[in-house]
Amino acid sequence: MLWSMVQDSTGFQDCALPLFSGGKPHVAAVDPNVKSGFGKEPSYLRDHRKRLRERFLTGGAQAMPDYELLEMILFRAIPRQDVKPLARQMIDLFGDLAGVITAPEARLRKIVGVGDSVIAELKLAEACAKRMARARVMHRPVISSWDALLDYCHTAMSHRETEEFRVLFLDRKNSLIADEAQGSGTVDHVPVYPREIMRRALELNASALILVHNHPSGDPTPSQADIAMTEQVQRAGESLSITLHDHLVIGKSCEISFRASGLL
Repeated sequence: MLWSMVQDSTGFQDCALPLFSGGKPHVAAVDPNVKSGFGKEPSYLRDHRKRLRERFLTGGAQAMPDYELLEMILFRAIPRQDVKPLARQMIDLFGDLAGVITAPEARLRKIVGVGDSVIAELKLAEACAKRMARARVMHRPVISSWDALLDYCHTAMSHRETEEFRVLFLDRKNSLIADEAQGSGTVDHVPVYPREIMRRALELNASALILVHNHPSGDPTPSQADIAMTEQVQRAGESLSITLHDHLVIGKSCEISFRASGLL
């Protein structure tokens, strides 16, 4: 009996199929779009991917809709299949490209065709986006880079499905020296402990703070609990000469500043 390795759409697998058994040949199915050889990319897919890359290189991301950018992210994860249907399905499910790359792994794995390779590519894109946004604000005065700070907060938090509470610690020049998550919770609540915030501020020798948390509902309107907690942190800071500059509530596409709203 002779054996042959068969290469499928995801690469060589640990399997073998008999070519001859009992004197009778078995013919392996061949993709009709592949003109010759196993594992070669069909010409129509190769041309489509080439066109997308050329459009991206010449026109940039602005010239392409979200689903096409997502296709390009999926190219390496799924090298020999048409990924357009999957890209469109994911955009429909999560709303936009940002929603896809920040989607929880558990929800991504429920989609047929999404496995470790796809998730790795998506989470790599998410990590790069967050690090780039963070690099624009770290160790820089927040007042002169306020728009960049808001972009960073939205990148890090606006697509989360549960609430997260973060504290931005500032030095005497109001430069950001640390950004730390203090806790995460449910879709509408996260526990916050003013004493722990002040303890960490003293450890970092911080002179000022900015509180940030998200509302997964998308509506950044502060709750009474948000207002009460902010007052507690402000009073705790005053006793230690640590200034609370602001509290930002991040929604899906907008944010509310306590200071700009007269709540601080």
